[in-house]
Amino acid sequence: MIDHLVYATSDVDKTVLDLARRLGVEAAAGGRHLGYGTRNALLSLGDSYLEIIGPDAGQHRPAEGYWYGVENIMEPRLVTWTAQVEHIERVAAHAYSAGYNPGDVHQVFRETPEGDRLSWRLTMPTGAGDGLVPNLIEWDEGCPHPSATSPTGVELLQLRGYHPVPESIAPMLRALGVELEVRVGDTPRLVAILDAPYGPVELT
Repeated sequence: MIDHLVYATSDVDKTVLDLARRLGVEAAAGGRHLGYGTRNALLSLGDSYLEIIGPDAGQHRPAEGYWYGVENIMEPRLVTWTAQVEHIERVAAHAYSAGYNPGDVHQVFRETPEGDRLSWRLTMPTGAGDGLVPNLIEWDEGCPHPSATSPTGVELLQLRGYHPVPESIAPMLRALGVELEVRVGDTPRLVAILDAPYGPVELT
């Protein structure tokens, strides 16, 4: 199941306004990832959501670098997606035994603008699969899903990928037990088709 799409930018506020002009709905501040140097804004896509993520000026740059290299993003873009699973450690172990290493499972939390704390477990980005292979996420019990608490009005109609060698991506997706249509393309990229108040939008 698609949990969310990750749209990386070097300037969250500017990207929120740019997307609002394209979509007709403005994403709301999600919160800060303390210790990771990033913050986000969120927009419901129905059962999933769009995460706009970028550097948080109120935090120091992590020694290991920002998630998704957001400080070096020249143009905002979809960098990956995240699949929601149950028993994340079990799913990650199964993927590893099937020949794909999804990365270690980490406990992560986000501090909302209201001061609440949301927590979840996540496999961190590894760079494998050129962004077409998702991270895994399992929300902690009692945490409301952002798709239910973020601004509504936009729906995800389709998510697909492009890759010069699609058959290299298929084994990784199978190892995770997830599906994504991957077509032949010159460069690896994700494409999301959104139904928005201003009409259909192709987000890449």
